Amino acid sequence: MRAPAAIAVPPAPLRWWYGRQRVPGSLSGTATLFLVFIPFSLGHYISWLLRSVNAMLAPQLVAQANLTPAQLGTLTSTYFLAFAVAQLPIGMALDRYGPRRVQFVLLLVAAAGTLAFAGCKDFAGLAIARALMGFGLAACFMSAIKALTTWLPVHRAPSVQGYLIAAGGLGAATATLPVRLALQHMSWQWLMAGLAGACVVVALLILFLAPTPPPAAVRPFTRGALAETFAHPVFRETAMLVLLPHTVFFGVQGLWIARWLADVPRYGDQAIAWLLYLGMAAVIFGSIGVGMLTEWAARRGWRALDVAAAGVLLFVLLQCAFACGWRPAQQVLPVLFMLVGCVTGMEYSIVAQAMPPALTGRASTCLNLLIFVGAFAVQAGFGQVIACWQPSPLGHYPGAAYQCAFALLVLIQLPGLCRYLLRRFR
Repeated sequence: MRAPAAIAVPPAPLRWWYGRQRVPGSLSGTATLFLVFIPFSLGHYISWLLRSVNAMLAPQLVAQANLTPAQLGTLTSTYFLAFAVAQLPIGMALDRYGPRRVQFVLLLVAAAGTLAFAGCKDFAGLAIARALMGFGLAACFMSAIKALTTWLPVHRAPSVQGYLIAAGGLGAATATLPVRLALQHMSWQWLMAGLAGACVVVALLILFLAPTPPPAAVRPFTRGALAETFAHPVFRETAMLVLLPHTVFFGVQGLWIARWLADVPRYGDQAIAWLLYLGMAAVIFGSIGVGMLTEWAARRGWRALDVAAAGVLLFVLLQCAFACGWRPAQQVLPVLFMLVGCVTGMEYSIVAQAMPPALTGRASTCLNLLIFVGAFAVQAGFGQVIACWQPSPLGHYPGAAYQCAFALLVLIQLPGLCRYLLRRFR
């Protein structure tokens, strides 16, 4: 009988890079909280903060670089495009090198991009820096998922993922009212420089706290492995139902909800900051609630995909209210959009639990690739639709422009939802 291969011990000068190796299941709950969940959730927090901060910086960016709505949408969405481009290499890196080392390097790249964004003054420079930020933050969620699925039992995955998304929602909430208050005491350039420093701090926390599991056999990322990932029935069914709603949530939440509040109900900057803050609070509690609801439904024999379908149906109906120009309680619509939209994040845990362990990193990043390509198209395309109308003398775009844009979003989400409902009730 062949003896198991011994784990190679790295040279002493490189042990800080490889970290303390531990066997999955060997960490206590407290150790998992402080060594795994908190460091990686801080990375996810920073990712959502930087993804959403342009909603508050939009007036300053428009004034400095003289941006049109189409340019503002394209500038902000370059984050998503770089995110998407990075996904497949990140999937390979996560499975080969582990989330600890990958996340450390990429957070340093994000810090460089954030610092460059603070120093740019024209559209081209801002777009390039924003893309570098997106590339550096592209692994935050997936590395956290990879780390948590390594160190946690399977039955805890949905609720802990809910806590992780809630940490991201807290980052997006920080990008609203707290950023608005910070801008009263400093320029947006100094704010971005401070966020670059925060990226470096989180990178160091992950490097020195997070454990490293023993090396495992890694399947090469060939075309066959890629085809196997996309052809998996759970991956395909989940993507067809939840993918487009998720892209709509990411693309609209990070920029256009704030512009809708400014142009249609004509709220001021302070009111917009408060409403976005309430919306991000809704994301936090909604994400935790979705995780708890999924576990409750599973104990009663309901599939997680059924819970996701109910959430997607509510999400599409809510967008119909935007498309119809529904006026009663307009201030509630953005909060409900963010509350209901967070259900779209369930697809990560559904796919991660269904795929073989050797493919979880690349399966999740394949899903991310599709989501962020779609989010780029939604965010940039929404701006292109708005730009078809002429603004008022005060720079406000008419409500009809937003109604048309939301109606188009509803139309692209209906086929996947109808297909699921027909299959479910057939």
